[in-house]
Amino acid sequence: MTKRFGLDAALFSVKAYLASMLAIYIALSIGLERPYWAFLTSYIVAQPLAATVVSKAMFRVVGTLVGAAMAVVLVPNLVQKPELLVLGIGAWLALCVFVSLLDRTPRSYTFVLAGYTAVLIVLPTVDVPDTIFTVAALRVQEITIGILCGSFVHALVLPQSVSAFMLQRVSNILADAERWSRDSLQLEAVPAIEKERQRLALDVTELHQLSIHLPYESTRIAPRIRTVRALQDQLSLIMPLGAAVTDRIAQLHAAGAISQDVETLLADTRAWFGQLDKLSLAEREEAAIALQERSRALEPQVGPEVSWNDLILLSLLSRLSALVDAHRDCRILAEQLATPSTKPVSPRAAKLVEGRRGRELHVDVGGATRGAIGAFLTIVLGCALWIGSGWHEGATAIMLAGVFTALFAAAPDPLAPLRSFFAGTLLATLIGLLYGFVLMPRLDGFGQYAAAMAPMLLMLGALMQSPRWSGIALPMLLGLGSPVLVSDRYIGGFAGFVNGAFAQLVGILFAIIVIRLLNSTGTHAAIRRTVRAGWADIAERANLMSPPDVRAWINRMLDRIALLAPRLAMAGRSPGAPLYDALRDLRTGIAIGELRELRLAMPPSRRGPLTEVLQKVGDYYRSLDPDRPAPADPILLEDIDIAMTAVLNDENPQLSRAGALGLVSLRRNLFPAASPARQAMTIEVPA
Repeated sequence: MTKRFGLDAALFSVKAYLASMLAIYIALSIGLERPYWAFLTSYIVAQPLAATVVSKAMFRVVGTLVGAAMAVVLVPNLVQKPELLVLGIGAWLALCVFVSLLDRTPRSYTFVLAGYTAVLIVLPTVDVPDTIFTVAALRVQEITIGILCGSFVHALVLPQSVSAFMLQRVSNILADAERWSRDSLQLEAVPAIEKERQRLALDVTELHQLSIHLPYESTRIAPRIRTVRALQDQLSLIMPLGAAVTDRIAQLHAAGAISQDVETLLADTRAWFGQLDKLSLAEREEAAIALQERSRALEPQVGPEVSWNDLILLSLLSRLSALVDAHRDCRILAEQLATPSTKPVSPRAAKLVEGRRGRELHVDVGGATRGAIGAFLTIVLGCALWIGSGWHEGATAIMLAGVFTALFAAAPDPLAPLRSFFAGTLLATLIGLLYGFVLMPRLDGFGQYAAAMAPMLLMLGALMQSPRWSGIALPMLLGLGSPVLVSDRYIGGFAGFVNGAFAQLVGILFAIIVIRLLNSTGTHAAIRRTVRAGWADIAERANLMSPPDVRAWINRMLDRIALLAPRLAMAGRSPGAPLYDALRDLRTGIAIGELRELRLAMPPSRRGPLTEVLQKVGDYYRSLDPDRPAPADPILLEDIDIAMTAVLNDENPQLSRAGALGLVSLRRNLFPAASPARQAMTIEVPA
């Protein structure tokens, strides 16, 4: 209700305004020369959720201290060799950008800030190197004041809890996931189900990002991060399991091979998904066990004479049981999150949470390298142009260009926020002219100054909460942090204000030019790197002889799907019809894990057919080209059918069942249009 009437945005804006005014007042009271840094910082760390402000503040304090320390190290030692100083500060910024892009959590802000804080301190002091320690100390004080004021106001004045927000998001995510799973069990396919189901990857990523801030929660006993990790694991299973169930139902329905008992089971499972939020823990557990027992009772016997439809039915019932399991566990973990006690809500909750570790994320070394090179060239080329031109304000332009290059290196399309910053800075310059040369000369005292700034700051603060306008509002706020507008006295100086504003715009344009030159195919290249990483991961997994880590594989693939969605949209491709079938490859990797486990359980003398299949799957994915993805070789289909015959003839029924499940999944993923494997049952297995 508060969102509907804009009350949340209004409250955030008021708190951000109070924090900025408090930061300016304290900075002026203790005689700091540049109070605008405190003002800027208070808005940079502003977040609607209390814990995110505190955590971002901690990351910023650490980054500021490290960056200031590096500036103090570089300038005294290299000031006599300006070429080396430029290379040194460029290399430092590049290193920080590289590490931040590999981290890919909110902590990465620490590395970004360490990089550009050094730039902010070093470049303005090149002409006066003997002041480097004083400038660094003052900058740390100014920024720290802004951080502390922002953290204090947002955390203590009507704080909005990360925990409460996360619990609400979990409730919404579970409701959506249960609806998608319910749609997955329909005999007639729901057209939008695939596109909707892929949103789950974005939801899991959002939970991961939010969980980073939980240790900084101050408004309640925060949920344990291990519980969030366990919930992420269970949510991650729902997407591949639901897709597999949908595929098997479609196959059986097309063949007219769904019995009345199976149809009734599907209907009862849909009904169970529809009432999970209304059932107690015990009722959910009892119903889940009953559904799983019915699924197991309907499974066909696995053996040499089993038909292809029976194998599809076996796969359906097995995946359905696992899907029920995942949803039941998600609800258990949601209840565990909601309770302030660390005591498990059930024995199963304790088992699910035990041993949870951090979420495995996709690492894009190529993208990190490209971002680091861009940051390095921005500083080196910019300084060469600045020194060669002799423009006094060139230091400001290059300083800001380095900041923006580092700040937006992780963006799917760095040019988009830079264009918004250019537009916002231009508008802020025009508004700043009004404030600086019409209103400011008529003000007397801090009270009048705060009142005069209130209308614009409150409006822009509210717009920061709008996805549509935040890209313009934030740069306008930062543009209003000009030294002319945030000072202990009226400075005036029209030429100085215009030169400073022009330097800001030139810095943004220079960053746009450098990124444009380096990223002429940036979005497409990022898509290809992500696609290749998934394929390389499958190829490597297929050839390993060690036990598989299916959990890590699912996490990395879901993270890749979440990364691909915005990039595909920017590349003009529909996320529902991506460059490659990420969901198919996710299921393929799971099937490979099942077959690797089976191979380890089999005697060495009977591993040959499975090893041949896994090796050729690895070769296939290793040879794929993202621009021209080729279908799998039909020889691989024959090898899968040969391996199917081998496992169905195995004397161990458990191994036969596990092998049939893994190979059916692999066959359906790689050869969805292949005819039923009836002939495969009679193929002679090589000795």
